[in-house]
Amino acid sequence: MSNDYNYLNHAHALVETVKGTTPFNIEDLMMEDRKLWLTCPINPVTMNELLKQLMYLEQKDPEKEITLFINSSGGEVYSGLTVYDYMRMMRSPIRTVCTGTAASMASILFLAGDKREMFPHSQLMIHDPSYRSADFSGMKPDEIELFLDSLKETRRTLADIISERSGQSMEEVLSKTRCDTYLTSEEAIKLGLATGVVSPG
Repeated sequence: MSNDYNYLNHAHALVETVKGTTPFNIEDLMMEDRKLWLTCPINPVTMNELLKQLMYLEQKDPEKEITLFINSSGGEVYSGLTVYDYMRMMRSPIRTVCTGTAASMASILFLAGDKREMFPHSQLMIHDPSYRSADFSGMKPDEIELFLDSLKETRRTLADIISERSGQSMEEVLSKTRCDTYLTSEEAIKLGLATGVVSPG
């Protein structure tokens, strides 16, 4: 299995069964309790894995809440938007929990939750999409312009999501996403990005 699945297969627990003590993947056990984890970069591989898990749990019980714990630096925009779209279409209620840092595209997935909670010392990071990996060498001016137009459209799409889910105006959102903006749990709640802080019990 790919290293992209390290958030699915690196921890085990010993469980007593009729066959004796058997090691089980902790994430598999938690999935049966409808708890999923995103702790790696978002890309087509992890997108497909997360979609399969969400679809399985929704089919199993469309009325019961699913919790997605997030501690990720983000990743590929369109893979993330695919997961975001599906989460917003699901019949099952979705609770997202930021356990460390939900940055960039991971912060958008955090916003997909009906309930959006954060650990007290966790943080969100929002920003505009970047073109750091783009190679403009050999490209004609019109080709560069088309690329930048696409980047601006992506920026608008992400800002629309942040605005819709938080209740902030587009101008307020764009003023914060021009650079990397880190938000504490209290700041995220104040801005409407989070709905609460995880409390004991």
